[in-house]
Amino acid sequence: MKLDGRRESTNVDDRRGSTVKTVGGIGLGGIIIIGLITMLLGGDPISVIQQAGTVMGGSETTTGDYQPTAEEEQLATFTKQILAGTEDVWSALFRKMGKTYQPPKLVLFTDAVQSGCGGASSSSGPFYCSADQTVYIDLSFFSSMKQQLGADGDFAYAYVIAHEVGHHVQYLLGTLGQAHKLMSQSSEKISNQISVRLELQADFYAGVWAHNDNKMYNSLEPGDIEEGMAITAKIGDDYLQKKAYGRTIPDSFNHGTSEQRARWLKRGLAYGDISYGDTFSPEYSKL
Repeated sequence: MKLDGRRESTNVDDRRGSTVKTVGGIGLGGIIIIGLITMLLGGDPISVIQQAGTVMGGSETTTGDYQPTAEEEQLATFTKQILAGTEDVWSALFRKMGKTYQPPKLVLFTDAVQSGCGGASSSSGPFYCSADQTVYIDLSFFSSMKQQLGADGDFAYAYVIAHEVGHHVQYLLGTLGQAHKLMSQSSEKISNQISVRLELQADFYAGVWAHNDNKMYNSLEPGDIEEGMAITAKIGDDYLQKKAYGRTIPDSFNHGTSEQRARWLKRGLAYGDISYGDTFSPEYSKL
């Protein structure tokens, strides 16, 4: 991606170097184990955070000397530039709808963090918390993407950020709240299907952002789209379950298959218009 000269968002809370210690409850060790299992299964980080938060007890945060590497600082700058791009794009799209976009905050953290949804560790992966309208990310996740999934490249990283911001867009439009209400009233199987619809729409919104960011700033370069397709191939529920178990458990899918995630990301890239992103009306089997 071409980002030279692009502004950096100031809507960022840099908590790198802060240490979160739990007082009583399950503790961070338990969350790390849960998070690792969740990542292998392609699970929903929000559910991990919420469930862990109910049993963690209190927390204490201390700040010590922290010296990020040059590579990490580059990633921090990149993340702020991508967040700024989402602010520009979604502000413009909301104006077209006669609405005002309220951008999310983004928290950079290392190892563990306390969010409005409870405590979380870096093993939970990047996540959006609607309780405080904030995206949380440990920049080491990008290294894990490269080392564990073989997914690399600036557009692949940008997609991760834009996907989480997509959940914030769902929150602002009321989709997220309605879906979570339905999930709480549904069987596990149906709840998982609703989760898949949410995640695929967030993938679509990531594509919408990329389409419009490119129109505004000519930001996409040859190979960027291929990076996006490469990461969706590695984060589908079917791929992750086959890798973990050698088989798939479709009723437990909560993010969508690799094919579905690629399809909705490509759809957003192609249209750049949120009116084409209804993942809730089609029959589940036709997503």
